[in-house]
Amino acid sequence: MKVIVLAAGRSKRLKPIEDKNFLEFLGKPLIQLQLEQMAAAGLKDFIVVGGAHNLNKLKKLARTMKPAFQVVEQKNLDEGMAGAVMSVERLVKKDSMMIVSANDVVDGEAYQNVLKASKDKGFDSFLIGKKVKEYFPGGYLKVRSNGQITGIVEKPGKGNEPSKMVNLVIHFHRSSEMLFKALKAVKTHKDDKYEVALDELMRGGVKMKAIPYEGFWQAVKYPWHVLDLMDYFLAQIPKKFPRGRIGGAKAEVAKTATIRGDVYLDEGVRVFENAVIVGPAYIGKNTIVATNALVRGSNIGANCIVGFGTEAARSFWGHDVWTHSNYIGDSVLGNDVSFGSGTVTGNLRLDERNILVNIQDEKIDSGRNKFGLLTGDHVRCGINTSFMPGIKIGNNTFVGAGITVAQDVPDNMFVYGKTELVMKENKATTDIKSREAMKKKLK
Repeated sequence: MKVIVLAAGRSKRLKPIEDKNFLEFLGKPLIQLQLEQMAAAGLKDFIVVGGAHNLNKLKKLARTMKPAFQVVEQKNLDEGMAGAVMSVERLVKKDSMMIVSANDVVDGEAYQNVLKASKDKGFDSFLIGKKVKEYFPGGYLKVRSNGQITGIVEKPGKGNEPSKMVNLVIHFHRSSEMLFKALKAVKTHKDDKYEVALDELMRGGVKMKAIPYEGFWQAVKYPWHVLDLMDYFLAQIPKKFPRGRIGGAKAEVAKTATIRGDVYLDEGVRVFENAVIVGPAYIGKNTIVATNALVRGSNIGANCIVGFGTEAARSFWGHDVWTHSNYIGDSVLGNDVSFGSGTVTGNLRLDERNILVNIQDEKIDSGRNKFGLLTGDHVRCGINTSFMPGIKIGNNTFVGAGITVAQDVPDNMFVYGKTELVMKENKATTDIKSREAMKKKLK
């Protein structure tokens, strides 16, 4: 069996995040964590499908990590999932295959469930299904009482769902040759060619079964999902790292610093006097947590400076983020980001309702009443600047000092506010005698 891992998505809804596959949690990119999870569940023989935008990064990762995997390019990304699957035809040939989305994060139990179910010769394909309480903009399964799938409805719209079971992209096909043939025959003008092919196969007598899954699942579709994933991975600190161990081999912690809860400090981390770290939290390699800084519930990348008096609360930081006397709450920061002293992120509306975020010119409810700033890479912010909740700052953008940013900023911008200084003659004088008299009263 070949395991096809789909990682060619362009992360359009996560902009300015460029590639969700390489967001790093606990010091590893998401695609690596996913492959390790699959391997631990018993899967092997991986083929990762990428695009021109991330192919070199995937190939570089393939040379250094275990489990080993091959990398294949999907030439036309507009062909969606069907194009990704077709790109591996020459490698898969007539083998059975499991198709997995790199951006559907699940527990290892989901993969094990499919492996067990695949032994049932009464069905040709097996698809993982997850019952949801709220509408999710994805595919839904039509399922009979015996678990047999009779159809897939892609993005039916709230209130039009054929069931409560969402189609997770963890699919086992006993005959890949049959699937490739169906994909070649499909005619559709939408991006649902893969789903239409499965529908056509079912109408032709191919039997597919839904495998219920009740464990953790998080699709990475919107920016705030990064924080959901962060919480998931931070909760694994006791399992992934030796219990009771704080710090890599060369981490240094001042005697007056406070570290509480499940915290992992990677190699080269330095925690200065009176700093406080409250778990769950991960601090990346060679990062400094300076005097009087507070980190809680956060994933901090490598080579960062959590500067003097800075608070990082429930936030995800990329690499090389520099701060000094800042508040960063419920935010997602890219790589190479710097904040001048006194700059803060707002993360709560005055009416305490959910934060709305502009996604492709549409205001989307984040489902969170706390969500702060989202930045791309190579961002600079001046002193005493305030960012309103749910604001996005693009890549290679500079934001000037002393302003309030209440709207999204595209890539490659220089943002500043206009202020006018008013000067007039000073006719007031200071009264030294009255000040001395006041001092005597205070003694």
